[in-house]
Amino acid sequence: MKQIGRVALSVWATWASLSISGSLPPLLATETKIFETQTAAGFLAGTLDGVAVDPIGRLVPAPRVDRVASLAEPFVFSLAARGDGWVVGTGNSGKVLAVDSQGKVSVLLTTTEPTIFTVCVDPDGTVFAGSSPNGKVYRIAKDGASEVWFDPQEAYIWRIVRGADGALWVATGTQGKLFRVTGKGQGAVALDTEDAHIRSMVALPSGEVVVGTAGGSTASGLVLRVSPSGSVRAIYDATQPEVAALTTAPDGTIYAALVASEASFVEEAKPAGGAKAPQGGDGAVVVTVEGEGGAVGAMLGKDRGPRSELIALTLDGQFESVWTSSDETIYDLLWSDGLWVATGQEGKLYRLRSGRLQLEHDANDRQLAALATPSVRGRGPAVASSNGSAISTVLGVPRSLATYTSAPQDAGGIARFGVFRWVGQAPLGSSAAFSFRSGVSGTPDRTWSEWTTPKSGREIAVDVPSARFVQWRAEIRGDVQLDGIQLTYRQANLKPKIEAFGALAPGQILVPANFNPGNQVYEPTHPNRDGIFTTLSPSGDRDDSGRLKPLWKIGTRTLRWKASDPNGDALRYRLTFRPAARDGAWLPLAQDLEDDHYSFDIGALPDGEFRFRVEALDEKANAPGEGLVAEEVSEVVVVDHSAPRLGRVERHGDQLEVEISDAWSPLREISVSLDAAAWQTLTVSDGLLDGKSEKASLAVGKGVPGKLVLLRAVDAAYNAVTFDLSAEIR
Repeated sequence: MKQIGRVALSVWATWASLSISGSLPPLLATETKIFETQTAAGFLAGTLDGVAVDPIGRLVPAPRVDRVASLAEPFVFSLAARGDGWVVGTGNSGKVLAVDSQGKVSVLLTTTEPTIFTVCVDPDGTVFAGSSPNGKVYRIAKDGASEVWFDPQEAYIWRIVRGADGALWVATGTQGKLFRVTGKGQGAVALDTEDAHIRSMVALPSGEVVVGTAGGSTASGLVLRVSPSGSVRAIYDATQPEVAALTTAPDGTIYAALVASEASFVEEAKPAGGAKAPQGGDGAVVVTVEGEGGAVGAMLGKDRGPRSELIALTLDGQFESVWTSSDETIYDLLWSDGLWVATGQEGKLYRLRSGRLQLEHDANDRQLAALATPSVRGRGPAVASSNGSAISTVLGVPRSLATYTSAPQDAGGIARFGVFRWVGQAPLGSSAAFSFRSGVSGTPDRTWSEWTTPKSGREIAVDVPSARFVQWRAEIRGDVQLDGIQLTYRQANLKPKIEAFGALAPGQILVPANFNPGNQVYEPTHPNRDGIFTTLSPSGDRDDSGRLKPLWKIGTRTLRWKASDPNGDALRYRLTFRPAARDGAWLPLAQDLEDDHYSFDIGALPDGEFRFRVEALDEKANAPGEGLVAEEVSEVVVVDHSAPRLGRVERHGDQLEVEISDAWSPLREISVSLDAAAWQTLTVSDGLLDGKSEKASLAVGKGVPGKLVLLRAVDAAYNAVTFDLSAEIR
């Protein structure tokens, strides 16, 4: 079997024919951006009216689709050609309608059952309709007389087809039975499946039929080949729970629509006590509607993959996947000079071309529920839509004027829009004109600007007010092919934002995580208390990003900040300082910085209190004079080079009392070492070591070594000093 292929929303990788031409001033790297639409996914996001998206993602003219008739019934479930018109099965009033080519609607039959899921028309115009639930097959003669032709004693009748051998085949649920009917009331079970529903069916020239099932919660849909004698053979076992539609091509290829969707007509059945009944236990398949444009039916498909898959089969079981969709539900298939595919929830009509599906018509919020062969030679199929029920026909010629309206394009902020360019083909006698509008809301409303006057040309100035969103519209006449577009825009410059700014602990610096200090004097952490002498110990600290690690270097101070730009502009930073007690000019510290931190030698400043300022500038990413700056001032930063001082030392019996003070910083450590033993922290008199002046006491009674008594004090700036108190305890 030849490769049919899967539809791909491929990315058009080449844009060689477009460039930012000399009509614009030289662009800065982050200043001007471009909206591009050059793929099927991009074009499908807009609204198509008379245009289609071809298999490789181009906008091309689409066949004209004309509405023949609007129907008063809320739902349409089935459609079949009869003469120059159609027969329509509807819900929820159980009506079978006739629609002629002029759009005149008449009622052929009103059943006591609410839904007509299937209609079948013989060549002589006789109509067979299957009602549900409490399903019956009705025969409607050419003169309008109707009667119950066959009662299978089943809840649902999903499909009726006339076989090549003259028998009427009836597919039912919820017992999953297929009947072969040879006359009024003369029907026999030709197939009793293990699935709850025989959901779809197509007749073969050989007299056989191919059916598709819908399983219970533990079963998957099957495609079965059934002969008039009752022999059956499975030719495909789907992963999806329902085979929703079948059709055949002249070469014998069978196309099957596999569905795992909440929008299916069948609610997935669950076997209970051996009976093939749906969940709920009352033998009912629930048909509901979920609001305007919502789903008809509800099925909790066990398959969590695509909602729909289209496959091509041969009678001996070979198959190819043609198309999958995670968004749309296939409702019907039809071969009519090619394969046609009708979907919901957004109502799209596709046609298979060169092994890929091409979008031919977009009905927006309608469900395309059923397809039928043309009633007039030379035209395309008829389409039945629900949620605004109507019958439409596909004509063989495109509209004289087709339009495409893009989805609103989001610039991410207020922007000025520049130039629109397009590539594609416009043969002699064809034309494409483009118009634009803009607004600040995501959905176009009355606050948006009016559409501009349509203009032709390969390059068009977009003359709309500055806004966050922009939309473009193409008016196409003739055989225009639109391959892709570009629309340039430039955001209005917004001020950078500084979210945090401050100084790190004295002596702490930030270096890259892989930094090797070499022969420079760095410490992984501030001095520890493991002994009398300072040692180096590893530190596992990292900043939140993991790209930096802290080290310690005596005499340094580090400023750090966090900043962003709403336009995404690259930022540069400038640092200044001044004494905290003065309101004069800021003095330079560093400028044109790219990093978010800066370490410097604090020894250049005297003891005292200072404030630092960081400025974030985006001027290099904007045109001259259009740059903006944000600034943030730090809290007071204390510069302290002075070590703590020893005050009064007094002995009171077995206790030695000392006073320690510091000019600028709170004390952080007071400890003692006796005869070069490890430092032991002293408890201050008020129990909380947090002031610039503290008192502590040391026990110096009998048994206390007296060779060497050292007192060590460290302030918050890590200035440390050691005092010899040996003489005080002798």
